Amino acid sequence: MRVAALLVVACALLGAGPVADLLTVPNPGGEALTLTRAALDGNPFFQPLGANGRACGTCHLPSDGWSLAPATARRLFDATGGHHALFRPRDGANAPNLPDGTLAERRAASSLLLARGLIRVGLPIPPDAEFVLEAVDDPYGFASARELSLYRRPLPSTNLAFLSTVMWDGRESRVAGAMATHLARQADGASAGHAQDAVLADEQRRAIVAFETGLVTAQSRDAHAGDLSAGGARGGPQALADQPFFPGINSRRESGGFNRNVFSLFGTWMEADTGARRAIARGEALFNAHAFAGGNFTCTTCHNAPNAGSNSMGATFDLGLTADSRRAPDVPLYTLRCVRSGAKAAAGRMVRTTDPGVALVTGRCDDIGRFKVPTLRGLAARAPYFHDGSAATLDDVVDFYDKRFAIKLTPAERADLLAFLRAL
Repeated sequence: MRVAALLVVACALLGAGPVADLLTVPNPGGEALTLTRAALDGNPFFQPLGANGRACGTCHLPSDGWSLAPATARRLFDATGGHHALFRPRDGANAPNLPDGTLAERRAASSLLLARGLIRVGLPIPPDAEFVLEAVDDPYGFASARELSLYRRPLPSTNLAFLSTVMWDGRESRVAGAMATHLARQADGASAGHAQDAVLADEQRRAIVAFETGLVTAQSRDAHAGDLSAGGARGGPQALADQPFFPGINSRRESGGFNRNVFSLFGTWMEADTGARRAIARGEALFNAHAFAGGNFTCTTCHNAPNAGSNSMGATFDLGLTADSRRAPDVPLYTLRCVRSGAKAAAGRMVRTTDPGVALVTGRCDDIGRFKVPTLRGLAARAPYFHDGSAATLDDVVDFYDKRFAIKLTPAERADLLAFLRAL
C-alpha cells in the first residue's frame, strides 16, 4: 500500500486546520518522515472531541514527533495569552485549583507544561493497593489519596504498531485483547479525561485507532550523515513499516533465546566513506553489544523490539527517576507505606516517590516507580525525554544511563552512541 509523508502546518499548530501531506519535518538532528495508511482529511484525531476544544492532535503534533515540545507549548501560550485549549486547568495546569485570572497567574499555573512539556495525570490510590498514602508534600495543595497529581510527557502517537502496552503505566493494557482494543480504551479515556467528559461515537473511535496504527515515523535524514537509507542502510520509516512485529517477538519462547542484536539498520556503514556514517554504525553496534552491570546487560536488554526499541514483552522497569533524591521542587512528593508484603517490598516499608507509576494500576508495592519502555524511533524530534521530561537532551539521557548503570563509556563511544540515537 502506498504511504504519504505528512507535516503539521502552522495553522494546525494553532488548532485551525488539518496537517498537509507529502512533507517532511525538520528537527535539530535533521529531518523526520512520517508514513500514514489512513486518510487525514476529516479524521477525528484532529477534531475537537468535546466542549473544551481539545483534540488528540492538541498534545500529539506531527511537528513534535507526534508528542509535544515545550517550545511549542510556549509559542501557543504566547500567541493566545494562555487561552489555547492545551492549557485547560484540568490537566494543562499544575493543579486545577490554581488561580488563572491574569496572564501571570496562567503562566505560573502551567509552568510544568511550559518548561518540560508535562501534562498532569490525576489517578487515585487503588482501593485494594498493598500500600497507603502516609504523607503528601504538594507545592500546589491539591493532591490526595483520592487523586494524586502525576506529571508525564505525552507519548508519541506514532509507531504504535510496535507497542506491547499502552500508556506509561500500561493502564489501558491491563485486560486481555488486541492492541487495537487497548488503543480504543485509550481513546475513550483521553476523551473522557483530557477532553473533559467527551464521548466518542463508534465511528470516531475506529477512525482514530485506524489512523494511529497506520502511522510510522523515523528520522529520514541526518544533519551530518545525510540520507539514512543511502549506501545500503535501512534508516527512515519505510523499512520500519515493512518489518513484522508482534508482542513477545524477542522473547525466549518466540525467538529461541533473546536476540541482543536488536538494531540492524546501519551495519553497511561500518566502512562508509564519511566519518558521520561510520559513527552511526559504531553507535548501533554499541547499543546492541556493549555490556555493562557485570556483563549481564546491554541497552537491548530492555529495548528489545527489533529496530523499534520498545520492549516486545511489555516489561516495566524502575530506573530510579522518581526517587526523592531526584525530586524537583515543582512536583509533589508522596510517602507510601507498604501494608502487605510483596516479592521485594516488606510490610512497613516506606517509599518516597514523585510518581508511583505502574503501582497505581496494579496496586503492588513492588511496582512503585516502574514504567514501560517507550519506542526509540524519531527520538530527535521529541525532547525532553523520560516520563517526567527530566532529560532535556539526548546527551542528558546518555549521561543518566552512563552514571546509573556505570556503563563507563569513553568520550568516543558516547559520541558514537549519540549519533546513532539521533539517527533513529
